[in-house]
Amino acid sequence: MQLSGTVTSGLGRAHVFMAQSHYQEQFKSVLGSGAWPGTLNVDVLEEDISSYRELRILAGLDEGESTSDIEPVRIAGFERDGRSFGGATAFPASISANGDDWIECAILIPDLTRHTKTAEVISRVFLREGLPCSDGDLVTLRLD
Repeated sequence: MQLSGTVTSGLGRAHVFMAQSHYQEQFKSVLGSGAWPGTLNVDVLEEDISSYRELRILAGLDEGESTSDIEPVRIAGFERDGRSFGGATAFPASISANGDDWIECAILIPDLTRHTKTAEVISRVFLREGLPCSDGDLVTLRLD
């Protein structure tokens, strides 16, 4: 599966969640190490929305049948100091801004998200510098 979309700025709140050690430990099973404490938001192109919807079905957020054999990785939620941190589903992938250079990453779909057409991407590196990319740039995500 392959998805393309444009880089966009989020609300800037992901780092609060991404920095939690409980999540970081689990990201090691997806990325081989902890993740950069933030996400790269990618607004999925209209022609790839049906593929992204398949990921949302696999994550249990949308109803329907998926024909994909992509294996989701469950990220468990937790509670700390009376505050609840929800779970998520991760899909290992790679991302490129030029089609030649690829960086390992994962599409992370939180259980509680308003995004239906925006993929949140995590990686070991700060993707805005590693790719590099800026708001409005086209990127491609490849899932095996």
